[in-house]
Order: sequence, then structure tokens, then C-alpha cells
Amino acid sequence: MEIDFQKSGGLLPAIIQDERTGDVLMLGFMNPESLALTQRTGEVVFFSRSRNKLWKKGESSGHVLRVREMRVDCDADALLVRVEAVGPGVCHEGYRSCFFRRFESDGSAAVIAERTFAPEKVYRSEKTR
Repeated sequence: MEIDFQKSGGLLPAIIQDERTGDVLMLGFMNPESLALTQRTGEVVFFSRSRNKLWKKGESSGHVLRVREMRVDCDADALLVRVEAVGPGVCHEGYRSCFFRRFESDGSAAVIAERTFAPEKVYRSEKTR
């Protein structure tokens, strides 16, 4: 199958879902190289837009994402990656999921989850996302 990387400027959105619970854990982006590495290694590798380089999830935290299944959408321009999340959380802010805030009708955001780890104990002082 030919994946369409060109619709979004060379990157594919990759929705990361816990294969056991169905929870959406995060959204990342993949380029052809990160997709190939993900397929070859069985662990999720993204393309970091902020750092403009490949980034293996868990390279600094140890909280890796083991691929259990990959799905492509009907337009072949987005991926759903079902994973086993190794570690207490995926979010660099210390939560199990990056979607730990509920967007309220007044435009505010309410935290709806508890931290599952202390990010300052896991990440180096440099920006890691």
C-alpha cells in the first residue's frame, strides 16, 4: 500500500492508542523514515517537528511504545498505531495520556487525570519533546 505523505507536507499524523484500553495516548507525526524504523523495530519512532529530527518515543524516559497493530485510514494519509505503552505514562508532563485536559465550553481547560509519574525525575533538564 502506498502511504500519502504529501498531503500534509511530508508528514503523517499518527494517533497512538493503548491496545488494551482503547485510550488515545498521544498524537505524533511520522515521515517515511520514521515509519520504516517503526515497522522494522516494533517500537514507535516519530519525526519531531520542533527538533526537525527523528525521535524514538522513550529514548530519554524509557517509556517506549511497542507496536501491536498499525492501521491506515481510507485516504492513506493518517495512521492509527495500537501500542503497548511501557512505563507509567506517555505525556512529558507526567500523565498517562497527553489528553489529560477536557476543553470546556467557556474556552478553559480542566485537568481530568492524575499524574502517573514525576516528569522532573524522568527527563533531563533540556527540552525533550
